[in-house]
Amino acid sequence: MGCFNRRCGLIAGAVFGAVVAILGGILIPLGNSIIAGTVEKEAVIEDGTTAYDNFVATGGKVYRQFWFFDVTNAQEVLQNGAYPVVAEKGPYTYLTRYLPKENITFNANHTVSFMLPYGAIFEPSMSVGPEGDQITTLNLALAGAYALVPKYLHFILERRIKATNSSLFQRRTIQELLWGYKDTLLNDTMGLFSPYNDTFDGYYNVYTGKDDISKVSTIDRWRGQRTLNFWDDKYCNMLNGTDASSFHPFVDKNEPLYFFSSDICRSVSASYQETMDLKGIDVYRYTLLPSTLASPDKNPDNMCFCRDIVITKNCTVAGVLDISSCQSGRPIYISLPHFLYGSQSLLENVRGLNPTEEHHFTFMDVEPTTGFTLRFAKRIQVNMMYGPSNVITVLKKVKDYTIFPLAWLNETAALDDETAEMFKKELISRIDMLDIIQKALLGSGVSIFLLCLILYCVVRRRDNQGKHA
Repeated sequence: MGCFNRRCGLIAGAVFGAVVAILGGILIPLGNSIIAGTVEKEAVIEDGTTAYDNFVATGGKVYRQFWFFDVTNAQEVLQNGAYPVVAEKGPYTYLTRYLPKENITFNANHTVSFMLPYGAIFEPSMSVGPEGDQITTLNLALAGAYALVPKYLHFILERRIKATNSSLFQRRTIQELLWGYKDTLLNDTMGLFSPYNDTFDGYYNVYTGKDDISKVSTIDRWRGQRTLNFWDDKYCNMLNGTDASSFHPFVDKNEPLYFFSSDICRSVSASYQETMDLKGIDVYRYTLLPSTLASPDKNPDNMCFCRDIVITKNCTVAGVLDISSCQSGRPIYISLPHFLYGSQSLLENVRGLNPTEEHHFTFMDVEPTTGFTLRFAKRIQVNMMYGPSNVITVLKKVKDYTIFPLAWLNETAALDDETAEMFKKELISRIDMLDIIQKALLGSGVSIFLLCLILYCVVRRRDNQGKHA
């Protein structure tokens, strides 16, 4: 009778272990479903969700750091046709994106519209000097006029240049170059970001994710249009992805992330590079590939971004993007800092540049479960073009079309310690706890089942041996 009870106990233990293991197994898809439901609910852009709070106003501080290129041999360029030699000066740092979105309006088609206000506050403690620091740089008005005025009218431009005593280079303060100054050549306000304060980017119209979470934050319209109108091609005019501040939940590292940047007037994609630790949170690092600004002979998709076959040497120059079509015709070219991934000719026409991936590439660190971008560094260089002329005196010594670097910016932000702890407490710790419970139930259940099964076999064998003795 005792042996029978012992066997029954072991059988009951095995059954119990199997039930516990099955419960752990059931909890895996059930737990994942609970997590998915919670994350998707909080990722929808609607009042009361985590996504909405992040949507209205940026949680962490966003800074724009500027480095300028100071010309050290201006007279040699003008008198002897020497290549410009530049020295980098910076950073000059500004707090940006501190203003919440305005005119937030929810629409019937599960989209939300808003305006993104611009603002910049100088941060002296994070800068190498005051805004009053001066550098020698390209004359923005002259370069703009060179491109905008037809060549057969350059004789009129030459008269104006002489009348205003203008030259190829000028001495300006950091504040003037960034935010504007009155120029005598064109009798207009010039500046890299003029006007900026009290202006807006948008209207934006983005999906809330209410009906389809995979579309959350994806741009539906910009300035009322579903496509861009800067490029003479349907592909280049595509408005793809989000604004890069967030993406859909449960990001797949095997798929690129698409985003639109009004700074460069086009959509681009970023690819997964590695998984990193950010304040105890696993994030996927995404970067722009060298092919993003590759020449069309290397990346045929970029052919529609090539606008001038003379300046780009039959579209073979890599590393720059002519955005004059979205800059009122001004000869503005965008690149990565120091012409990273650019053609060698860019570095030969302007000396003193030193591109390195470590300091000059663009990246985003995305938390894969929520799709939130927790850290980023957007690095862009602003350049202007000028070229040779037989009529304009200050350009007669210029040998070739030159894409001249004016400044590069690093717009960067990362979640602070307080936000990181809240993120880990509200999401990561709960996911980890559920994972521990699942594994504990599954592991202990399997262990109990196997142990009881083994002991049952041992006891049964002993009992059988006892009967035959």
